[in-house]
Amino acid sequence: MDAAFTAEQDEIRRTLRDLLTKHAGPGEVRAAVRTAEGHDPALWHRLARELGLPGLAIAEEYGGAGCTATELALACEETGRALLPSPLLATAVLAAPLITALGTPEQRAELLPRIAEGTLTATLAVPGGSMAAALGLTADNRAAAWAGGGRAGGIQAHPAREGGGGGDGDGGGGWRLYGEADRVLDGHSAGLLLVAAHTGGYPRSRTLLFLVSAEAEGLARTRLTSMDETRPLARIELRDAAARLLGADDGTDVCGALADTGSRAAAVLAAEAVGAAAGALERTVAYVKEREQFGRAIGSFQAVKHRLADLYVRVEAARSAAYYAAWDPAAGPLALAQALETARIVAGEAVQLHGGIGFTWEHEAHLYVKRAAADELLFGPVHRLRDHAAGRAGLFGAVTADGSVRGVAV
Repeated sequence: MDAAFTAEQDEIRRTLRDLLTKHAGPGEVRAAVRTAEGHDPALWHRLARELGLPGLAIAEEYGGAGCTATELALACEETGRALLPSPLLATAVLAAPLITALGTPEQRAELLPRIAEGTLTATLAVPGGSMAAALGLTADNRAAAWAGGGRAGGIQAHPAREGGGGGDGDGGGGWRLYGEADRVLDGHSAGLLLVAAHTGGYPRSRTLLFLVSAEAEGLARTRLTSMDETRPLARIELRDAAARLLGADDGTDVCGALADTGSRAAAVLAAEAVGAAAGALERTVAYVKEREQFGRAIGSFQAVKHRLADLYVRVEAARSAAYYAAWDPAAGPLALAQALETARIVAGEAVQLHGGIGFTWEHEAHLYVKRAAADELLFGPVHRLRDHAAGRAGLFGAVTADGSVRGVAV
């Protein structure tokens, strides 16, 4: 394995860092999260137009750059460093891979070019707010109850009546969805929702993904007050909402596609968390060089040096794990666990080392603390990420055919 980056990969990172340094400082971030979209639309379109950010990992035949998860991870490391609020994660990391894996040729040709050029944003909506379980990061998504049940709970789907106007190309009248999903990333502003819903009734219940337009009748979206303003969340309510089936109802392994997407997304999320941790550490190092006590910079005290050295080692170890996971997505959940833990520890230490000013709302240190805590709530927690990875590896028992772990008698 050659761990060195190519000249093109280094250029992506350098160009993006320069752009975000100029246009995504703490002041710009605070202004962006207070817009109706929850991000800066002008900056988003510039990132799409000049850097092709949403299309990095989309195939060239659909207008993308045809790059790998490594390039997307490097880009997200830089957006994480700036705590950039943007639809990149929901659109390019969660929605686009699912459309590529499950969509019909017509759906891919319709949606992916618009995503690649930045004119369409999308997100994944799962019932119960259990994003980590749905992506197979903290539980087996075939056995877990993240999607509700066929009799009650979750989001239910049923074919619309002939002429019901529910969509096109899905068995006449399309589909209708009923239910709700909480904590949907960028759900209030996304132009397209990929909604996980049950169909087939209780006896033959199965989970499929459906395409719901932002203008669909029966759809209500409410932006929620979230801990981390740079991660806008929404509640999606579907009241007999019109929808189209993603792909074909031909026995496609939807849960498998979600798990594969989850592994790749975990690698990218790990890189983003590493970027956030590195950003917090860099700001802290700059501060302790300037802040003086007893006539000298506090960064010159040995105890402070030791704490910063420990944080540096943590960040570099997490970065190595994230880069490896970008090359081998199977390592994504463990890399994500290490990166989330590192981000939490570094952000907490950053507040401590900033002293009293670090606790104020005006200082950017609290933004890193909120990002670390909110990411773990949305994609973790860390101990469950590790527990599930250990179970799949059979460290604590034998893995049965259904993916569950059977304890080994001692």
